[in-house]
Amino acid sequence: MTDIVISEFMDEAAIREHLGEFDVLYDPKLVEHPQRLHAMLSDCRALVVRNRTQVRGALLEAAPGLRVVGRLGVGLDNIDVAACAARDIRVCPATGANDLAVAEYVICAAMLLLRRAWFATAAVAAGQWPRMELIGRELAGKRLGLVGFGAIARLTARKALALGMTVSAYDPFVEPRDEAWHGIERQELAPLLAASEIVSLHIPLTPKTRHLIDGAAITQMRPGSVLINAARGGVVDEAALIEALRTRRLGGAALDVFESEPLTAATGAAWPDLPNLLLTPHIAGVTEESNVRVSEVVARAVRETLGGR
Repeated sequence: MTDIVISEFMDEAAIREHLGEFDVLYDPKLVEHPQRLHAMLSDCRALVVRNRTQVRGALLEAAPGLRVVGRLGVGLDNIDVAACAARDIRVCPATGANDLAVAEYVICAAMLLLRRAWFATAAVAAGQWPRMELIGRELAGKRLGLVGFGAIARLTARKALALGMTVSAYDPFVEPRDEAWHGIERQELAPLLAASEIVSLHIPLTPKTRHLIDGAAITQMRPGSVLINAARGGVVDEAALIEALRTRRLGGAALDVFESEPLTAATGAAWPDLPNLLLTPHIAGVTEESNVRVSEVVARAVRETLGGR
């Protein structure tokens, strides 16, 4: 009998330290083989996933004894939370454990996009000296607009303020009197897009937020501004963004998430090779340190659930 199935990568030290008393199947490639994964779930009590394993429908049906789902991250759009609740399956995200990694990613991406020199290695090594083409901009004095103002956005704001930036945020779910607004300008979405040199997305994917940043929203953005999305891919209309980058309506974009993940040779072909575009494979929240934190949080939650605590 397998107590715990782990279908995506996890810090193995956390497995040994916190889950050693259980029969654990750890195979980070299981996510790529749904039929095999479903077969492994027939008698398991816990499933640990990241964002690629779809915990819904056929998977839940294949796991009649499932008691807890550990999510190595914070987004829950790959988990049917309502179906889990109906079966009294506890869902345990690693809330807060990768906030720092994502906040640093946003600041790093902003620096890369504004400075514009990150792609110069090949040219310089080939004997070119494109100094004038690579004169970029500084973060200090620029306005960072945060769409969504949860924990990650607030940590990003603190780092931006420390760098001499001005920060505004849009979030209709945070009360105006919330002390988190101290030092942050509270704006509606359209004024925020129009005023910000850097726009960073920090919202979940819901029917209301799907394609929130579409062609119309992009036309509202400040010319030459940059967009950073380390939240959820479906929030951005990718075709509209590509067009804005081609025409240089936007100064650049950094995307860590996509409407369909992972990108394949076919889907990736839609993304042009542009010097103002930075693509990464959903790793904003994954560092060596955050992987340890996330894994420990989830492993402890799974152990406590299976142990009846």
